[in-house]
Amino acid sequence: MNLKINCIQHIGIPVTDIKKSEAFYEKLGFKNVMSSTFEIDIEKGGIVAMMERNKMIIELYQMPEKLLPEIRNRKDGHIDHIAFDVDDIEITFKTLKENGFHILEENPVFLNFWDKGCKYFNILGPDGERLEFNQILDK
Repeated sequence: MNLKINCIQHIGIPVTDIKKSEAFYEKLGFKNVMSSTFEIDIEKGGIVAMMERNKMIIELYQMPEKLLPEIRNRKDGHIDHIAFDVDDIEITFKTLKENGFHILEENPVFLNFWDKGCKYFNILGPDGERLEFNQILDK
């Protein structure tokens, strides 16, 4: 098969409160570049916000009210985490901690990945999504 894939176009995250999630991602430097509504299974009321920072796009979507329990109870098919590459893990950790983000680790964690290792930590978003910040140490 000759399939040309250029890059990841966006990552979709189901949310329960679109405004709360937009505000959270705006604090991380993302900007809402497109909002829309949608219908699913003839239920009206779905909302989408495309949040962009540099060339990264995260699609936040809130299902129509009747379908929200489906999102909350979903088990398979969810992405475990989204990882953002950073230049300085220590400064990033300090900045997010000082700004009140819910950080899961006490300090950045070293992993023996890549040539010289990497350091990472995770924060939680409004709906429990994990966002990882990662610095590859051989850069």
